[in-house]
Parts: sequence; structure tokens; C-alpha cells
Amino acid sequence: MTPGSLNARRRERELAELASGERVDIVVVGGGVTGTGIALDAASRGLSVALVEAHDLAFGTSRWSSKLVHGGLRYLAHGELGLAHESAVERGIMMTRTAPHLTRAMPQLFPLYPSTSRTQEKVVAAGLRAGDLLRRAARTPSSVLPRPRSIPPVEALALAPGLYAHGLRGALLAYDGALVDDARLVVTLARTAASFGARILTRLSATSLSADRVQARDGLSGSTVDIHARQVVNATGVWAGTLTGAVRLRPSLGSHLVLAPGTVPMGTTSVNIGVPGETNRFVFLLPQPDGRVYLGLTDEPVSGPIPPVPVVPESDVDFLLTLASSVLSRPLTRADIAGSYAGLRPLVEGGGRSADLSRKHAVLVGSDGLLTVVGGKLTTYRRMAEDAVDAAVRLAGFAAPPCRTARLPLLGAAPRSELSLVDASPRLVARYGTEAPRVAALGELDAEFATPVGPGTEITAAEVVWAVRNEGALDVADVLERRTRLALIPSDAEAARARVAELVDKSLAGLG
Repeated sequence: MTPGSLNARRRERELAELASGERVDIVVVGGGVTGTGIALDAASRGLSVALVEAHDLAFGTSRWSSKLVHGGLRYLAHGELGLAHESAVERGIMMTRTAPHLTRAMPQLFPLYPSTSRTQEKVVAAGLRAGDLLRRAARTPSSVLPRPRSIPPVEALALAPGLYAHGLRGALLAYDGALVDDARLVVTLARTAASFGARILTRLSATSLSADRVQARDGLSGSTVDIHARQVVNATGVWAGTLTGAVRLRPSLGSHLVLAPGTVPMGTTSVNIGVPGETNRFVFLLPQPDGRVYLGLTDEPVSGPIPPVPVVPESDVDFLLTLASSVLSRPLTRADIAGSYAGLRPLVEGGGRSADLSRKHAVLVGSDGLLTVVGGKLTTYRRMAEDAVDAAVRLAGFAAPPCRTARLPLLGAAPRSELSLVDASPRLVARYGTEAPRVAALGELDAEFATPVGPGTEITAAEVVWAVRNEGALDVADVLERRTRLALIPSDAEAARARVAELVDKSLAGLG
């Protein structure tokens, strides 16, 4: 097994250890980017850690993002300079130190049409220059994220061939960070934490919490287990309020549509479309390495019970299609939609519209001593984790060294110059980094594993086997929905389901 391997056998062993009464320093509840980030931060400081997750890693909000690593430009428009700077710093850390293998620079095009006034153009250009100042202040080199500039219509059309050419007078070109896959970031965080000894336990649902104990039900066996800790941290995102009364949230829904490869000629450059009547809101057409294009994003308040998996409202579908079609040579229709997804942002209660609520995070202590971390966003997960662990150490009154995650590479990470030399296909390197040759080797040892799992996809049987042996996948859904993301286009998932099920069964059996 590789360092940080997560699988059913390890889960069974570590759950038995905790059920026997072993006490750990910190129990984290929640297996999203915040929870796994906390587990890594604490374990890398030498603390004993257990993470419990009711479903699977990245089951909730963390897999429903725009897959962007934001530099904080939007927060400048709200006057939140501190948050904008924090976001730019954390983006730089991910792209240059901790996760170069999982991140990439994404060109962002702001097309200029007759409907775009000169004043609007100047405002956007000034914002992009301010964003570049943030990049420089965060010491992210221009070789990673180039400076913004104005470009003529011919260059804009070369970068984004699907744009409507008539009336296009040019564009503003900027760069931001993007993830190959948000769920893969979470899985990699969990595996890196496991390499430091953290127990990562999925299918373990917390039924009650206190400052020093978690009672949980094992979703596989149905048994109940008490896990004891010096400090419990609630990192369940939009579900945090269901486990404690110390927090009040106003969830916001963000919807995306998934366009199949070939639907919109986009190249590798995203297109940012201003929302009419708004000064700092955009809808994005985001091309992905596999040819898919994500069209998002909305920002609508949500009330009532929190669903396990949100759905995209019909009103959001109409809004996104209409706005994107306003800049495309061929208008989009519902027939162009191959899939869709929506996520809920765990915004801290505040006045005004959900689109105006701060993305700052908060670390709160309940009257019972339970620690809860809420708010924030994917880009700043590492800072959220650092603040949460610092608070846990103070609250529980035990010693721990300072945070080290700002310079701690995740599994598979290496400088970009070294990643280009890894002996594996660029697609595998973009998903697994320096571990890519180990994934490829499975196909070299057994030709059966070198073949794709379904028509129209490059994902191989080897990647499914790797997911079960090393990435904690316990069933077919874990593989289709969170390890490979085939399920973002339902027809792709169905075409591969039988083969994936066969591979999962064989791999689980092989673990003993």
C-alpha cells in the first residue's frame, strides 16, 4: 500500500481501536474540505486525530464548487480587503507549495460588447489590476498567474471561438486559479492526514456531540460507537446547526449546468459574463481538461431543511442559459445540458441578500464547550483549519506545536517543473501528481486495468482499483460520484456503472 492509503480494511481496524475506548486529542465531524483540512493540520502537529463522516469524503458542498481557487477579487468590491488578501495568499500557497499537481492557471476572458459601457469596462479593468496587486502582495509569481491585459477582438475569438463576433470590440484577459477536481482535493487532504496517522472514518454518522465525545452509528454494521476526545470539532458545513445550537446559518444555493464536450467551442479559456444590474457578479463558462464546460453560478437564499444532495431549480436553468447565450454565437438550449449540480454555501447569518453576505469563516464555542467552524470557502480551507486547531488546543488546554500546513505538500505534490517530468500521461499527472506512475503501473501489470471503464471516457479500470485500494472508496457511488466524477454527466455514469461495480467488488474482496 502507498503512504496514506485509505480503504475498507484500514477503516475496520481503526474503528475497532476507537470503539475499544481509545481517547484521541481531536475528533473532527465532517469529511469536506474544512474537516479534512482540520484533520491534516492537527495530525501534522503530532496530535492524535479521528475524523467521522456520515457519508463519503466530499459528499456535501465541497464537491459542488466551480472548481476555482479564487484570488479574492469579488471581496475587494465589498470592501473586504482582509478577506481578499487572505484568499490571494491561500491561492498562492495551493498553487506553488501544497497542491501544484491539483491546480492550474485558468485564463478568464471578460468580453466587451456595445452593451458594455466604457465606465463598466474601466471598473472591471481597475478591479483586475487590483487583483493583480493582491497576487503580487501574496508573492505568487507571474509565471504561475500572468498579469491581466486588454486584447483585441481577433485574440479574444482565438481564445474563445464560441463567442458572438458581431460587435465584439475586444476583451479583458486575466488569470485565476482552478482545480482539476474539488473532490480530489478533499480526498488528497484526507489521505495526507492519514499518512500522519489520522483515522479517516466514512459511513460513520454522528448522532450526538459534546465537547469531548461523539456518539456515532456505523452505516455498514449498524452498531453504535462512542469516540472520546480531548476536544470535538464540528465541521459539518451547512449541517452544523443540526448538531449544535451555537450557530445560525443562511445557506445560499449555487447552481451549475454541465455541457458535454463539443457543445461550446471554448478552448481552455473561461468566459465571464456580467449579471445585468450587478456591479460585481458574473456567470462563468468554465472549460475543463476533459472537454466538459461548467456553466454557473447562481447565488440564491435557501430556507427549510437541508437536503443531502441539492437540485438545480428550473429558474436557475433559465437564468444561466439566457445569460450565457447573450455572448455566444449559438444560443444554448436545454438540449445542450448533459448534467447539472448545485451546492449550498454555509454562510454565517447576517443582514441583506445572500449574495452580499461575507464569506469570512467563524470559529465558535458553544455553552457545552463544543467547537464549531463555519463559513469560509474552499480556497481558504487551510486558514480555517489552522484557526480551528489553534482554538481547539487553547480550549482543551493541551500543548501543540504551531501550524505547518502552509509549507506541507499534499500527497502527489511537486514543483511544476518536476511534475512535467513525471513518467505518466499528463491527464494522470493532473489528477495524481507524482503518484501517477503507480496508477499507470496497475494497467501495465494487468492489461485489463488499462482499458477505459466506459465509452467516451479516458478513465481506466486502474483508477477504479486505485480508488478502492488507496482513496477510501467503499462502493460504486463513491467511485462514480466523487473519485472519477463520471456522475456529473448521468449518461456517462450509467454507461460505466456495470464495469465499475465489477471492479469495486473485486477490489474490496482483494483487501481481505
